[in-house]
Amino acid sequence: MAGLNNSMLECLPAGIGKPAYDRGKVTAGIAHLSVGNFHRAHQAVYLDRCLGMEGQEGWGILGIGIIDNPSERAKAASLTRQDGLYTLSVFPPDGKPSSEVIGSIVDYVFAPVDPALALARLCDPKIRIVSMTITEGGYNIDDKSGAFRLDAPEIVADLARPEAPATVFGLITAALERRRKAGVPPFTVLSCDNLQNNGEVAKKAILAFAGARSQELADWIAANVAFPSCMVDRITPAVLPEDVQRLNALTGIADEAPVFAEDFIQWVVEDHFPSGRPRLEAVGVQFTDDVKPYEQIKLRMLNSSHLMLSYPGQVGGYRFVHEAMADERIMGLLRTFLDKDVIPLLSAPADMPLERYRDIVLARFANPAINDQNARLTSDSTSKIPVFLSETIRQCLEGGRDHRRLAFLLAGYAHYLGGVDDKGQRFEPIEPKLEDADRALASDPDPAAPLRISTLRFLELDANPGFVRSFVGYRKAIADKGILPALADLLAEPG
Repeated sequence: MAGLNNSMLECLPAGIGKPAYDRGKVTAGIAHLSVGNFHRAHQAVYLDRCLGMEGQEGWGILGIGIIDNPSERAKAASLTRQDGLYTLSVFPPDGKPSSEVIGSIVDYVFAPVDPALALARLCDPKIRIVSMTITEGGYNIDDKSGAFRLDAPEIVADLARPEAPATVFGLITAALERRRKAGVPPFTVLSCDNLQNNGEVAKKAILAFAGARSQELADWIAANVAFPSCMVDRITPAVLPEDVQRLNALTGIADEAPVFAEDFIQWVVEDHFPSGRPRLEAVGVQFTDDVKPYEQIKLRMLNSSHLMLSYPGQVGGYRFVHEAMADERIMGLLRTFLDKDVIPLLSAPADMPLERYRDIVLARFANPAINDQNARLTSDSTSKIPVFLSETIRQCLEGGRDHRRLAFLLAGYAHYLGGVDDKGQRFEPIEPKLEDADRALASDPDPAAPLRISTLRFLELDANPGFVRSFVGYRKAIADKGILPALADLLAEPG
């Protein structure tokens, strides 16, 4: 197999798509912070399509790696060796997969190694948009108070070293400060994470960090920097070592950093880019004045359903999402949850009917070609639950609606934190935001104690006797029978 770099683009194996533009003429107009698999299967794909149009060559991507760990260092080295190129393989539910080489990432900087270079590149006047995918839990917002945590160790460190920041907040703030002093127009900050009002959340975080540096700087950012919100959607599994071999066998390319995804893709963006933007509407991106209805639907239907299926899936012994979806108990839970607990509480824009979206979501989850992992869905649940479920839980309880499926989900979460499935197999819950006190609550003899975990405490669920009874009852049933038999009992309950 041949490797992948610029010199190999003219001799790719038959059937592999390649960039429809001269990469040598492309310059970076967008800097993206934290170049993960999702960004490479989503935003970078839209930009790759856009670069093929006349007059769009100034909208290439400068990738900036943020996280310093062995896998991120390996990815940085791979993307550098491959000139930013990588293969994307798309797997539809039926039919053959297709593969192409994505070329929109035209430069890459690994900030942990050279923060000064990353900062300097963000000050380039050609960079007019700084986008980011730093995960739902990456915005350093306290779940209870809603405030940016200035006392977080990484934030304290960045405030003490403004010329060598390590966080996205430090990098963005320092770059904006330099651009202001140099008379360079500010860039637009575009959050592409699964958060309600993600633009507003990003703005809150940046203004709080900047205010700790200088209130004058914070005021200037508030008056001059745009923070549009957007909704992003594409199921992009983690790439395991065996996936690398499988994907490279499919493409015939020795790619060190391949990605794969489903064929569905959607991006809805608030159209507020004072410094300009690429013509993304020409390649399928939806621009709107109000993203909120779209993001509410996606977060409360797709993302919350991911959590609803992942606990019975993983604890029930299913490794892959499509395996869990083939279990009629899990499929029944999801359909009932969406029909009774979610859809009645939502309002939909005309181009996104809820019943049709429900059917699309369930079909996407069941796609056997994706091999999405339940472990990916459950990872960092501590950050995901408040984002994806809090509004549904709050509205159900305030309206006196049926809360049983939500109580079952949280009982499943509590059991998942124990790290053992119903087949006796151990797994490691990936919960980087779960504090020691919260871990103690997860194993507390009091069966209601997990409701006091910090990220759940603001919902005050332990003050609702009916919810507590349901939660405790489902915890006992899961412990006594196993999560899937307990689910079958739930589905058989009247009403």
